[in-house]
Order: sequence, then C-alpha cells, then structure tokens
Amino acid sequence: MAYSGRQFFTGGWAAFKHHSADMNTLIALGTSAAWIYSTVALIIPSIFPEGTATPFYDVTAVVIALVVLGQALEVRAKGQTSQAIRKLIDLQAKTARVLRDGREVEIPVEEVLVGDVVVVRPGDKIPVDGEIIDGRSAIDESMVTGESLPIDKAPGDEVIGATVNTTGSFKFRATKVGKDTALAQIVKMVQDAMGSKAPIARLVDQVSHYFVPTVMIISILTFLAWYNFGPSQALAFAVVTAVTVLIIACPCAVGMAVPMSLVAGVGKGAEHGVLIRNGEALQTASKLNVVVLDKTGTITKGKPELTDTVPAQGFDETALLRFAASADHLSEHPLAQAIVTGARDRGIDVVEPDEFDAIPGHGVEAVVDGRQVLVGNIKLMRRYQVETSRLEADVKRLQSEGKTAMYVAVDGHAVGVVAVADTIKEDSIQAIQVMKEMGLEVIMLTGDNERTGKAIARQVGIERVLAEVLPEDKAKEVHMLKQGGRKVGMVGDGINDAPALVEADVGFAIGTGTDVAIEAADITLMSGSLKGVAYAIEISRATMRNAKQSLVGAFGYNSLGIPIAAGILYPFFGILLSPIIAGAAMAASSITVVSNANRLRFFKAKSFTDTAEVTA
Repeated sequence: MAYSGRQFFTGGWAAFKHHSADMNTLIALGTSAAWIYSTVALIIPSIFPEGTATPFYDVTAVVIALVVLGQALEVRAKGQTSQAIRKLIDLQAKTARVLRDGREVEIPVEEVLVGDVVVVRPGDKIPVDGEIIDGRSAIDESMVTGESLPIDKAPGDEVIGATVNTTGSFKFRATKVGKDTALAQIVKMVQDAMGSKAPIARLVDQVSHYFVPTVMIISILTFLAWYNFGPSQALAFAVVTAVTVLIIACPCAVGMAVPMSLVAGVGKGAEHGVLIRNGEALQTASKLNVVVLDKTGTITKGKPELTDTVPAQGFDETALLRFAASADHLSEHPLAQAIVTGARDRGIDVVEPDEFDAIPGHGVEAVVDGRQVLVGNIKLMRRYQVETSRLEADVKRLQSEGKTAMYVAVDGHAVGVVAVADTIKEDSIQAIQVMKEMGLEVIMLTGDNERTGKAIARQVGIERVLAEVLPEDKAKEVHMLKQGGRKVGMVGDGINDAPALVEADVGFAIGTGTDVAIEAADITLMSGSLKGVAYAIEISRATMRNAKQSLVGAFGYNSLGIPIAAGILYPFFGILLSPIIAGAAMAASSITVVSNANRLRFFKAKSFTDTAEVTA
C-alpha cells in the first residue's frame, strides 16, 4: 500500500481537495477499509462477534497488484495506439548536406537555416522543406501524403522534409525548417487532435462526475444492509461487500472508452495522410450525409492540359500540333502553355516563331517556318476570314465535354482543332463512387459555367451541380444545404473556398492547396486526393462505432458488476464476489476497452482497397 499503492492515495487526496472523487478515491477507500478491518481484527479480535475477526491483508495486496498490472498493460496498449506519432517523428532525417562557403558540409538537421542550399542524392531523406533550384528527380512522398507513386520534381517545385529521393540528384533552397516544416506541423496537429475531446467524451465526463459519489453511496448502503440483515458473520460480510463494490466500480473503463478510440482513429488517419484537427471534427464527420466538392483543384488537377488534337481531313496530326505549339511558344497564356507542354510531352519539336502577335480575347497570330499560323477561337477565324464549317461539329463535341477548343489555321486554311481542359484527377471517379456507396449525396460547387461544370460532373458520376457560383456566395450555398438538419462537408483547396470550409459542418482542405484553406479546415488531406475524403468519413464512422462499443461494454460491466458485488446473488445462489475477483474484473474491463480501441489499427477502408474490408 505504501509503495505500489501510493499513487491511489495521493490521487484520491488531490481529488478530495478539489471537492471531487475519481478512480483513485474508490481504490484508496476500498483497500484502506480492508486494511483497517484486518488490522483491528488482528489486534483486538474480541470486539468482533465470535468467528468474524478474520484479517484479509491479502485482499489489499492483491487488489493493488491487479490494478497496477492493469495500468501497466493499458500503458503498453496506449503506446501501440499512439505509434502513429512516433512513426511520423522517426521519419525526420538526422543530418543534411548543405553548401557553406562553396563547400558541401554535413550538419545536424537542427542547424539547417532558411535560405541554405541543400544537396540531395538518390536514396537520401529530404531534411527540410524547400524549393528545387537545380536538378530533377522523383520523390517518394507516401510516408507524409499517403500517395503511393513517386512524384516527379523539377526546378521550382516544392519538396517536403522527411520524404525520400528515389532517382536523381538535386539541390534545393530551404524555405521551412524546425517547427515550421510540414512534418512538424503534421505531428503537432495529430498530437493536438489526440489530446482533444469529442462531444461524446464531454458527455461521458459529466456522467462520470456523478458516478463515483453514487458508487460511494451504494457501498455505504451495502455495508448497512449486510450489517443489519446479514447472516451470523454480518460485520465481515458487510466489510467485504462494501469494499468489493468500491473496487469493482472503478470508472476508468468508462473514462478511457472514447479517448482511446479517438487516439487510435486519429493515428490511423495520419498514417494515410488524413489529418484530423480535433475530436469534434472526427465525431461530426461520422454523421455527414452531404459532401460538397469544389471543382477546380479538387475534382480536377487545377491546371489545363492538352487533351485532343483533331486534324482536318488530309492534314497530318503531328504537323497540326507542331504548328499550334510553335505559334503559342512565346505566349504566356495558360492555355497556350498547355499546348506547348503537351506537344513536347508527345515528342514534338517545338520551334520559336519568326513573328508573334497575341490578340487579347481572340488568340495568337505567328509566322512558323515562313507560314502564317493562327490559333484561337471563332472570333479570330472570322477576323481573318477563315472557313471553319468542316470543324464546327468537332468543336461543339469538345465543348460539350467541358473542354476549351481552339481552331488552328495555316496560310488562311483551317487545318484542325486542339482542345485543352482542366483534366480530372486519376482517382476522383473511384473516390466519388465510394462516397455514393457510403450513402453520401455528392454535389459539385463551381464558379465555372454550367456547361463545363455539368460536363465534368457527368464524367465523375455527380448528378447535382451548382455552377457559376461567385466566391463570396459559396458559403451561402453551403448554409442553404445545411437546412433541414443535414450535415454538410465541404472540400476545397483555394482561398476562395475558406469561407465555405468554415460554414460547413466539416471542412476538408486539399493539402496541395493554399495555407488559408488548410487553416480554415477541420480535416486536411495531405495527398490532395479525394480518396482522403472518403477515408476520413470511413475512419470517423469506424472510430465512433468503436467508441460506442467500448462505452456499452464499460457501462454494461458496471451495471452488472455493482449489484453482484453488493451481494444480490448471495440469497439465491450463495455467490459472493471477493475484492480480489473484483480487482481482477476491474483491470480486465480496462484492458478490454484498450484492446477494442486497438482494433482500429487494423482498419481497412473501401477508399483504399478494391473491396470493402472493414474490420472495426
């Protein structure tokens, strides 16, 4: 009692000073009562009725031993549950190679400064966040973003600390170090979320506040009942049953049920690049029935790409693309650059035009290989009196698919059409399908025109589109969707999405988006994939289901255990629990709660598997 059990007495005294009672109070009172009874029975046995002065010091020792053993097992299990944080911290590189005074030197990662030029070779961990200034490579970002395939990086691209360089060597300039790196922010967010309380946990706290005093009253009533109405050894029976009630009714299982599930759920989310800000967001996400998706940068990649080349009859497709890309070579317009990039990706030699003129709102006029080339819309063709009737059907078809179609004319003759579009992310269709299978209504919200919005929606399987919505009206649309008690999640990546993310019941920010959007969101998807939205909702549902299972078990244990400990079965079956069995049962209930929470470590979701394998 004085050594292993000291924690219960100091904890109980601390609670008493704050006019409250907790688990420590019950253990301290129960073991103290057993010890005092045993000591008096040993020293002054004559004050007890004959045959009742039986010391049971073993009860005190064994109960404390069982409770401490249970706590040790809980700590071990909690350590397993919190391993996501340790895994994240272990990702950090220990050293970095930087250029100092023209020489390459290896220093501890803690000494890297913003602005340092860092050298990275194949197989190296990237020590801090930065921007590539020389060289190219493919980076494995799976440990931070959950993205399984390496990402190609070139000068101007950002790199994340703790990710792994797979192929080439490169140099980058450090932009964020220490506590400002993406990894440090992820660790902090996960730690904060694990330490937060979900609304259901606050409700449990309120119940627990009254639970311990109630148990103490039941223990006193049990003592009085056995003392006044018990058999010949009434005092001994009264002490044993009162002590057993105090010990078996430990509320630690109830108190741990929600926090343990929350820690496991948040940790599991972090393993897949889904960062949940707090327990409230996790609980609310489990209740969502509507998900609103911003189009640009969320469903689509957020930048235009060359999608189609349609040559006129008798004209070569390669020549068509070479003329179009070369004419656009000097243009800074995003659509023009998409054509140039698309041509180069297809192995076409793009040359600089001899003459170039950008015509705002129309397109470009250029001279390529001594020939006049026009690339632009129908207004440009009419301006130069180019006949386009043979290509109009193709243009209408491409436009109906949400693409921007541009005519190409050479020496006054229309030779074809090239089309550019903000293409759909590879996994958007699958992710949206999974969300619909989960019973969620999926809605697209976009500032783009209705034709483009509906074209994209058709491709990804979304039935409802809210198009031509101004940035300042996005939050209003989300507010209207919340009417009637619906729980709405909003997914976005830009500054213009921030008000809508705040207005939604749960805001999801694409991790590749702006800092403003991420700050406004409740859940951040580091991979930038919509699969993260489905996974976040699935893990939140599994976590809350797991927590409720633990709560039912914990309350059920107390509901059955307390009456049995009070001796309700004795008159009928002669069954009476000893404090030792009560201590073992109490420890077992706590371990059961932790073990149930640990099942979330093996959770598998539809969004990351081809089939639904949900084990939680």
